[in-house]
Amino acid sequence: MMPLTHFLGLLAVVILTAGLTVALAFWAQVPLVALSFAALAGSLILGARQWR
Repeated sequence: MMPLTHFLGLLAVVILTAGLTVALAFWAQVPLVALSFAALAGSLILGARQWR
């Protein structure tokens, strides 16, 4: 079982990485719709792998 400190650290790293991704996308002037579509496509691709 994962210790609580490792879980909270992992959660903090994931949230920080997501924030940096959004900040980098805004800095590079990527449209929010394109970023949303990329996230949706990635989610669908990874979700479809579970159904095989």
